[in-house]
Amino acid sequence: MHGHAYVERFINLLDPAANLIFNMSVAEAESRVGSGDPAQIREIQGQFALVHRSGRTIRMARSIGRPMRYFLAKQVDGPCLIVAERIDQIADWLRQEGLDGQFHPSYTRMVPAHYLQELSLLGCPDPSPGQTRWFTPERNRLPASMDEIGRQYIGALQREIFCWLDSLDVREPLGVMFSGGIDSGAVFLAIYDALLKRGESPARLKAFTISVDGAGADAQQAEQFLGELDLGLFLEVIDVPAAAVDYRQAVRLIEDYKPLDVQAAAMGMALCRKIRERYPEWRYLADGDGGDENLKDYPIEENSELTIRSVLNNPLLYHEGWGVQAVKHSLTYSGGQSRGHVRTWAPAAAYGFRGFSPFALPNVIEVSEGIPFIELTEWDHGRLYSLKGEVVRRGIEQITGLTMPIFEKRRMQHGAAAPATFSNLFPPTEQSYRRTFLDLYAQ
Repeated sequence: MHGHAYVERFINLLDPAANLIFNMSVAEAESRVGSGDPAQIREIQGQFALVHRSGRTIRMARSIGRPMRYFLAKQVDGPCLIVAERIDQIADWLRQEGLDGQFHPSYTRMVPAHYLQELSLLGCPDPSPGQTRWFTPERNRLPASMDEIGRQYIGALQREIFCWLDSLDVREPLGVMFSGGIDSGAVFLAIYDALLKRGESPARLKAFTISVDGAGADAQQAEQFLGELDLGLFLEVIDVPAAAVDYRQAVRLIEDYKPLDVQAAAMGMALCRKIRERYPEWRYLADGDGGDENLKDYPIEENSELTIRSVLNNPLLYHEGWGVQAVKHSLTYSGGQSRGHVRTWAPAAAYGFRGFSPFALPNVIEVSEGIPFIELTEWDHGRLYSLKGEVVRRGIEQITGLTMPIFEKRRMQHGAAAPATFSNLFPPTEQSYRRTFLDLYAQ
């Protein structure tokens, strides 16, 4: 506009130190996002949330392991884009600038995992962001051999663990959020074996298991799991009182209202808080989040929107939801684990831990998407639900030489407390969680 200096603002509140990038600097990774080339972004190894500005063009990309939100505020002199990990960070910044009158949590946007999101600071009307997929794993590329699938899947998992260990001081203690289930069990054993292969002491490793009022079933399961492998010395059961588990605090922390995610986060908060009290200097926690999504191990019968055909025919359904072009895709939250992973990320971050979720890394997901699920299951629910245990057990044995115990699937929040205690801690319907969330920003 002649005679008027058009001004646009870009505020980046992301913490670059929270990225876990294994093969390049954060600056180089940001430059690759800025290139706009999906192939260059795919070469970034690790878990990350990255943003790059070039003039008025903003490009953003993230893996599942880190959230990334943005909000476009209007000013007389031009638009202002704020990028952050959390809704409350955006709200606080707007309040400080006197722009909070424009804010509502539903106006924030989540960058969907595995997409390059691009927008231009051009003012009114709001620019519609462009989205380009940078992660497109090839489906059904693996042979229908459980041994071969297990070898490749757990092999990919341990390669990512090696990269993680390469990035850490050998003196740093390592914790695993451990239930004795398939996914946390595989992560623990893959880390333990990696330390031995590297000639490093596994004494720096602990398996942390939460038990509410001393009655959680996971504590017994974890003890049996490690006992069968003569690794019981690594187990540390963290007993917390029921009063330490507060779903309202979890809603505030994860800024979401989905019951299963809130419940998992509430238990994760109680566990992380207690670990922090015991070990003030501890920094690194690994977990098994993402294993269910990779092997499609959720009870389809509990979700009226799903059939086994929709689960097996739609790539990355549990990772990304129905997709960014779908009517049911949430602009505020994204979908699938791209939305839900905050249940794991936020509790660790809130208590000063650096979380690591190797099953959620693109290189591991890529192997799982190559599994010929339809050929292996022939659309049978039971065969699908048994697949993960068989693949992981065979993979762990081939990669580590350890015979891993396999137990019946149980969600972490259900294994942390006795059923009666769980029922007292958590409301039975989603409406209670929704109301708690809406109250956070009620005027």
